[in-house]
Amino acid sequence: MSSTSAPPTSLRRSVSNTLKGSAGNLVEWFDVYVYSVFAIYFEKQFFAEDDQNSSIYIWAIFAVTFLMRPVGSWYFGRFADRHGRRLALTISVSMMALASIVIAFTPTRETIGAGAAIILVLCRLLQGFATGGEYGTSATYMSEAAIPGRRGFLSSFHYVTLVGGHVLAQATLLIMVLALPQDAIETWGWRVAFGLGGISAVVVFWLRQTMDESLEKSSIDAVREGRDTTSGSIKELFGPYWRELLLCFLVTMGGTLAFYVFSVNGPKIVQTNFAGESKVSATVINLIALTILMLLQPLGGWLSDRVGRKSLLVFFGVGGVLFSYVMIVTLKQQTSEFAAFGILVVGFIILTGYTSINAVVKAELFPTHIRALGVGVGYALANSIFGGTAPLLYAAANENEQIPLFVGYAIVTIFVSLLVYIFALRNHGDNWLDHEKAMREKVTSR
Repeated sequence: MSSTSAPPTSLRRSVSNTLKGSAGNLVEWFDVYVYSVFAIYFEKQFFAEDDQNSSIYIWAIFAVTFLMRPVGSWYFGRFADRHGRRLALTISVSMMALASIVIAFTPTRETIGAGAAIILVLCRLLQGFATGGEYGTSATYMSEAAIPGRRGFLSSFHYVTLVGGHVLAQATLLIMVLALPQDAIETWGWRVAFGLGGISAVVVFWLRQTMDESLEKSSIDAVREGRDTTSGSIKELFGPYWRELLLCFLVTMGGTLAFYVFSVNGPKIVQTNFAGESKVSATVINLIALTILMLLQPLGGWLSDRVGRKSLLVFFGVGGVLFSYVMIVTLKQQTSEFAAFGILVVGFIILTGYTSINAVVKAELFPTHIRALGVGVGYALANSIFGGTAPLLYAAANENEQIPLFVGYAIVTIFVSLLVYIFALRNHGDNWLDHEKAMREKVTSR
């Protein structure tokens, strides 16, 4: 078995592969965020108009899909470690697109009753499965495709496109809000948004066919010929690499919770605060703030190549602990668009300390033959427990006037990850991406 990934041949080739890989990520996450951005417009299409709990049901469906992410991470991580990153990424984006197209054409509750909600749940479960595979595999691919010395900067485009999907979803909504009456968006506008995501996958499918494979051909051949039985193996992951898996989980838990609180709940709070005549203003605020978050990612990645990954993660952890109350409670009290925008931007600057480098930090924890599986499973477990449930827990806390409990939960979770950043990570030293041989000797000597 070859234990190294195929090295990037040049900066130009590395940039080309990064752009092709991130384009698929953009489309896939657009499909994810269309749901959260348009939720308030289509919830009555799936649940009774007089149902007081319809919002909770919609966010419960959002949370339930995260149960499929660990399954998708296991399946696609194993597939990517055994058969290559490129093919795994192509299949995952195709699944995501198919589900979006089905949602776009799903009849409403008035037409097929509870069947509408059932179809929505099934499609979102399929999207959760695909997203679980997309994150770990694309994080692995983009980290491997980047050349040494620029890995932080180039791998940061993983979150440029992840946030970019949210930006495109917000921009789609803004165009509709400006061009269409609200009842048109509620009737068919949201269907167009889901359909756009599905159609865009055709272009992505072609792009992913043309990007280089980052896993060496000898490794793929060894699996095909039966000479390699450890690549993508759960037994291998939970055996010699259980410490790395646990570290990946702990690094992720505070970051993924903050990501959904800051970049999903935050814009939702703004959308609710200015739900009347200021609806356009709210959409503009969210769009500009999220665009700033997107543009901050390469800056964070570039900075990590110079000062180290740990420094940025500690910055995020301290900022997240101190700013979560402001992001959740103070933002909710704002009646000024400028103040709301300012709070979002400060929160997004803090969040960049995690988002810009989390892909490469996790990729550096695992050797090539187990990397996509390790990154995917470690992320997906934490993401499902702490990230995907955040909008639902916030909605439930808000409904029951228990926001202080949610704030405390967010602060404690981020603080636990902060302790991990401080005591378990280093700014410099051996890592699997740069020093495969040295790291393997360490694992062997355990």
